[in-house]
Amino acid sequence: MGNLVQAELRKTTTTGLWWGLLIPTVLVAFGGGQLSGLIGQWFVDLTSTSDAEQLSDMLGVTPDQWKFSLFGIARSINLATMFPLIFGALAISSEIGQRTITTTFLTAPSRMHTMLAKMLVYALWGAIYGLAIMASVAIGVILTSEPGQRPDAGGWAMIALVCVLASVLMTMFGVGLGALVPHTAGVVVLLIMYFLVVENALQLGLRIGGVPETVVGFLPNGSVDGLTGSVVVDLFLSKAGVVPPEAIEVLRMFAGAGGAQAWWLSGLIFLGWVGAVFGGGWALVARKDIT
Repeated sequence: MGNLVQAELRKTTTTGLWWGLLIPTVLVAFGGGQLSGLIGQWFVDLTSTSDAEQLSDMLGVTPDQWKFSLFGIARSINLATMFPLIFGALAISSEIGQRTITTTFLTAPSRMHTMLAKMLVYALWGAIYGLAIMASVAIGVILTSEPGQRPDAGGWAMIALVCVLASVLMTMFGVGLGALVPHTAGVVVLLIMYFLVVENALQLGLRIGGVPETVVGFLPNGSVDGLTGSVVVDLFLSKAGVVPPEAIEVLRMFAGAGGAQAWWLSGLIFLGWVGAVFGGGWALVARKDIT
């Protein structure tokens, strides 16, 4: 098993895919972090005007305590995790397309060992991408925001935890779908279209149709976004004073987590999606003829 893991690591490090996707990951996360800090500071300046004093008195909190940058942090993380998703999708789809997986299957003790090795290696890569995303977002926010707009140490730690978790799960989701759709271009287009277009359109249609908002939190993108979104909303509310209950769902939408459950439940829901997709890909690869 150790040899298989080493072999999978060599496969990922001897090609330019890992750093080719890591560069835009860092750039998107860093740019998103900078924008989050700027927008958060703009909100503070806006709500610090005399026209907003009545609102401040009603909420029992001063505007500088409203950490609006948190919402941008969640959005930035959610967008940046698209890259480890794509990275994972190419794990098996490219091997099947180039037929390099034949040698792996013939030399490994079993296909189960091969899939386990891939799972371990790509979970590690997901964590590496997650740490890179978190570091880039944090640097971007720090450069463009005042200290009062940033999470405290505990808040940063919690955001980092769900960021790495989301990245690992997205990578594994990609691995599973890459096994189900063994075509490199096809699986990448499918993932991008679904996560960025199809589900967002579906969510809008559900809201227009009057379907309960909580349904959105059970969809793949809605549940993984709920990981980070629910955490930042909780962090915001912990410092925001008295917030009307009807405003909380609006805050969740700002964080990209409209209809999401608690962060841990959102994680379990998306883990279920990952298990279904990865399990389906595993079963397909186990029966596939090799040439």
